[in-house]
Amino acid sequence: MSNLQIKPKHLMTDAERVQDFQRKLYRKAKQDAKFRFYVLYDKIRLPHFLREAYRRCEANGGCAGVDGITFADVEVYGVEKFISEIIDELEAKTYKPEAVLRVYISKDDGKQRPLGIPTIKDRVIQMAVKLVIEPIFEADFEDNSYGFRPKRSAADAVREIKNNLLEGKCDVFDADLSAYFDTIPHKELMFLLAQRISDKNILHLIKMWLKAPVMEDGSPKGGKKNKTGTPQGGVISPLLANIYLHLLDKAVNRLDGNFHKYGIKIVRYADDFVLMAKKIPQESLIYLNCMFEKMKLKLNEEKSKMVSAREESFDFLGHTFRFSDDIYGRPFKYWNVEPSAKSQKKVRGNIKEYLKFNGHQPPRTVAKDLNAITRGWINYFTIKGVTYPSKAKRNLRHYLGKKLTRYYKRKSQRKCKLHNQGAFQVLVDKYGLIDPTKYTLNRHLVNA
Repeated sequence: MSNLQIKPKHLMTDAERVQDFQRKLYRKAKQDAKFRFYVLYDKIRLPHFLREAYRRCEANGGCAGVDGITFADVEVYGVEKFISEIIDELEAKTYKPEAVLRVYISKDDGKQRPLGIPTIKDRVIQMAVKLVIEPIFEADFEDNSYGFRPKRSAADAVREIKNNLLEGKCDVFDADLSAYFDTIPHKELMFLLAQRISDKNILHLIKMWLKAPVMEDGSPKGGKKNKTGTPQGGVISPLLANIYLHLLDKAVNRLDGNFHKYGIKIVRYADDFVLMAKKIPQESLIYLNCMFEKMKLKLNEEKSKMVSAREESFDFLGHTFRFSDDIYGRPFKYWNVEPSAKSQKKVRGNIKEYLKFNGHQPPRTVAKDLNAITRGWINYFTIKGVTYPSKAKRNLRHYLGKKLTRYYKRKSQRKCKLHNQGAFQVLVDKYGLIDPTKYTLNRHLVNA
């Protein structure tokens, strides 16, 4: 007999109970690809599901929605009371989502990306629904999809691209979809959801979120007239986006399809994807465009391009893939994967902005805050056996040294002790500032 014992439900945490149910859903969905799940709504009304949903939403943070209520406000009001009221609304089927608050964030190209911020109550209910339906669709998703999925990451996508390059799949179609989240057609999306979910109450919730008006500049827009789009920023939006683009994954991987005939593989991270093969014929690109036309989506022709990776580099998920000469002068080349120029510029910009607006901080605080900027960046671009970020790390170290020298020179009029003392090295030695060239993934200790 096995020593493994199943923990009784009354001894499980909320997270364990949710995961236990998710495993059962996943197994059933995996066993029967045509099974439609019909009793799900009662699960999202359970207190442990909503408590776990609230916990995850709070961990994600984020600003208030149109009602102005923050997580701090909910804590003061009482989380259990807040959840109890949600249960009452769901049981009485009187719940209706609030408008989505539209905000804009700046992009690297100077343009702005719209984000839709639901209220905390809407986020919690969306999360509860996501917890219930995600394992069903996870059982269907293809292995080449990496974005916004459990136990998958951008690092996995980067690793897969490099493996494809090593296999000689050096013809790369670097694709960009035009405003994907804003153009997902509701009717077609709801049809796909209904292939796996027959619970009309769950489908109704999702439809209400898709039709929720957008509040911008104090006035609502859209609402029931909405026929396309799911707001970036919504908890359930990434899952819905993956469900719709699963059609693309299936088409590329279909054994009797156009893409498989030419050995074409796809690596997709949400709405960013590349097609890779030894040779991608024009026929396949025409087929791809026809398929997107049927899906009511559109490729961005300015940003989508064919690349012969042995001849020119390409960027994906912040990484540059380049067929480089051996650094030691030996007569062979290797696939170099490093942070892109845009990614390096972005982290430098974040450092510059911090030092510009934080002129009177103690050295320990400066080190801690700069570490918060650089640590995640270095971790993201350090994939063992895949990436070569050494040069980018040296560049980052040089930039930190230069900017910190100027930073403390500005403070020298206040007789700053770090002026002319090699500020960068002092912050590294005494205050735990990360030296990018010596940083070891997940092992650097910062003096608190």
